[in-house]
Amino acid sequence: MAQHLAIVDDEPDITQLLGNYLQAQGFRVTPLHSGRALIDMMREDPPDLVLLDLGLPGEDGFSIARQLREHWRCGLVIVTGRGDAIDKVVGLEVGADDYVTKPFDLRELLARIKAVLRRLAPPAAAPESGGSSECLQFAGWRLDAAARRLVSPAGQEVTLTSGEFDLLLAFARHPGRVLSRDFLLEHTRGREAGPYDRTIDVQVGRLRKKLEPEAETPQLIKSVRGAGYILVPPVSSAS
Repeated sequence: MAQHLAIVDDEPDITQLLGNYLQAQGFRVTPLHSGRALIDMMREDPPDLVLLDLGLPGEDGFSIARQLREHWRCGLVIVTGRGDAIDKVVGLEVGADDYVTKPFDLRELLARIKAVLRRLAPPAAAPESGGSSECLQFAGWRLDAAARRLVSPAGQEVTLTSGEFDLLLAFARHPGRVLSRDFLLEHTRGREAGPYDRTIDVQVGRLRKKLEPEAETPQLIKSVRGAGYILVPPVSSAS
């Protein structure tokens, strides 16, 4: 079955251009022109991924993004003409998987859409004879790579966006090693960092708020000035 994409933009020319291109790539596409239309559709026919413009008339695109993250699990790529660094940071902080500014190359947008969908795809079932899912444990936290679940030391499941989960998994697979922003972007987004790219910094900040008792003085994921980040505690395979 074709994967379902929702394109939310108040400019019909944009939704038509993207819709025609993405349909030709094998996707099922629903063009929408308001946040309310998107929320209504999420209840009836939720898409696998939403392409969301921030500049919708009378609506705050960031508020719509927050609603998506609070109530549904889908890919979210913000596609907007607002290219300020602050807008990008806020977009990632509210849980967007990626942020693309207009004008954009259709092929690059397609590659980013596919990258997000790959991260969201359920893992292939393991063969019945042998093979076990990857579960990693550190400082009492349990990370199940196959089920894409994070469980706290208290036994509570903690909700992560697809980008946050992939970032934490990269750290857990390389404990005690300083990981550069380029390395983390390549392993979580499939691309290199651009000038002033703060994607990883924002995602690390969000992870710290969910993992650390005091995010301002992190003990699990520490910064290494001029080099990147490191997951400090040892990691073991969880039974």
